[in-house]
Amino acid sequence: MHNCLILGCGRSGTSMVAGTLAGAGYFMGERLLSSNRSNPKGFFEDTGIHAVNERILAPATPWVPPRFRPGRVRLWLHRAFFRHKPGDGQRWLARVPLGASLGSSPKIDACIRALTSRAPYCFKDPRFCYTLPVWRRWLGDTRFVCVFRDPTVSAASMVREVATAPYLANLKLDYDDCLDVWRSMYGHVLEIHCIEGQWLFLHYNQVLDGTGLDALARFLGASPDRSFPDPALRRTKPRGPVPEPVRAIYEELCRRAGKVESKAEP
Repeated sequence: MHNCLILGCGRSGTSMVAGTLAGAGYFMGERLLSSNRSNPKGFFEDTGIHAVNERILAPATPWVPPRFRPGRVRLWLHRAFFRHKPGDGQRWLARVPLGASLGSSPKIDACIRALTSRAPYCFKDPRFCYTLPVWRRWLGDTRFVCVFRDPTVSAASMVREVATAPYLANLKLDYDDCLDVWRSMYGHVLEIHCIEGQWLFLHYNQVLDGTGLDALARFLGASPDRSFPDPALRRTKPRGPVPEPVRAIYEELCRRAGKVESKAEP
């Protein structure tokens, strides 16, 4: 059974895929997030991994421009001008420029080394779409599963999450902002990450119809729980056309997943 990392923009089906592997014998972390209304069957994300990835991303995604240092000034500036910039615990909604340099530290390195010593492991966090290069040193022959769905569905679901989750109350992201988060994350996967290692691309609908779980089982040598995916949780409806860069990325993801149809979900 191969170690794996599950990547993909938030609200794209990564929790569904991780849930199918939760009973397969993988170590997924010591402190998994609790389920909630958005993910009633669980997130399968470890808070320790969140903390590591947040520390990696913090210098590249400042809450307000670094030159504004006093606490009260920063808070006022964020409320007035920077509500679109995620802060601590919110960087699964961040946008990181391609080619941005992400650093590490002895403390980060020690945390990653400890986590990856617990093989076989299956770790899932949308932030891996950015932080993967920092983790690679300790991943060995780990395989990568990239999960995606119609970008309009993911973006609309992110908008709803921002509007309803208490820990995101200080953020103000609209539909176009969330489409851009989607573009940024999968852009990193396609342009930087997938040129190295073994990758499986899965469309949300492939997991629901079972073909994606067949591919997952072959790819990882694991036995996914085929009863876990629940079509009733597909609550967000697709929207209309998207900007050309988003459409191009979606079509490339569909091609890599072997899914010819790249139009909106039914």
